[in-house]
Amino acid sequence: MSDDREQEGGGAGAEVPTRVLVEGMVREDGTIDAGELYAVATALGMSDQQVRLCVKRLVAEGRLTQEGRGRRALLRATDETRRSMAPHAEFMRHMYRQDRGQAPWDGTWRLVAFAVPETARPARDALREAIVGLGGAPVHGGLYVSPNDWEELVEAEAARLGLAEHVAFLTSGDLRLGGERDPRALAARLWPLERFARAHERLAGIAGTRLARLRGTAPLTREEVVGIAIELAAEFTRAVEPDPLLPPELLPRPWPGVRARDLVARCWAELLRREEGAPGPRLFRLYGDAVREIVGAGTGRTG
Repeated sequence: MSDDREQEGGGAGAEVPTRVLVEGMVREDGTIDAGELYAVATALGMSDQQVRLCVKRLVAEGRLTQEGRGRRALLRATDETRRSMAPHAEFMRHMYRQDRGQAPWDGTWRLVAFAVPETARPARDALREAIVGLGGAPVHGGLYVSPNDWEELVEAEAARLGLAEHVAFLTSGDLRLGGERDPRALAARLWPLERFARAHERLAGIAGTRLARLRGTAPLTREEVVGIAIELAAEFTRAVEPDPLLPPELLPRPWPGVRARDLVARCWAELLRREEGAPGPRLFRLYGDAVREIVGAGTGRTG
């Protein structure tokens, strides 16, 4: 098993790929102190060998550069690596607004259709992947649907891939699949909601455990605090990335994603309190800024 697939460490069900750990240790100046990296890896139950193999691979891929050797090395993240680590603030803002009932569904289904020649197959496959990544569900070959206002995002992807002229957009307030037209039943048919729910339940369990540790009386080392932040970022990404962020009107109730995101925000509020004024991984600012902006005096500071 490669180091990128290693799921050791983390405790209480958390799974942190070694690559996520390494990239999560990037500081504001783009560097990683190898000594700190290995210390946090130990706190997460990872071996030095796992970390060494992962660093070697990231350097070979051009995502990191390395000065020195072992625990005394200084690693530097490339600009592309730093950009790829940032959480998508607009998506995060939208999901928390949905959770607070501030983004009601207007009852409109947005459909995207495309017919791309076989000669542009790689671009066609990339467009399909982008549409699914934006939360689209396949209705028929080349036809995808979402309840969210996603036209600009899909248009941007199509333009980037040189396929703008092959894409059509339409909206409808009356979507039927076979004889089914009830919106909630359609959502359950189009998207694997049970799988999304399980991922959010897992995230809620891990976030709840980490919140108890952060609020407990037992002292936590610096490495343990950073390890918790990286666990949360990894699990949050794992649960949210495949989630189409459907409006609450289309989801079973109660929806576990609401509780999971609330617990994550509470954890980040505790982490930010502990890290206030202390230099740390860039991760703290990226997620901290998002939590402050999105949650404010609401979700992240309650309880």
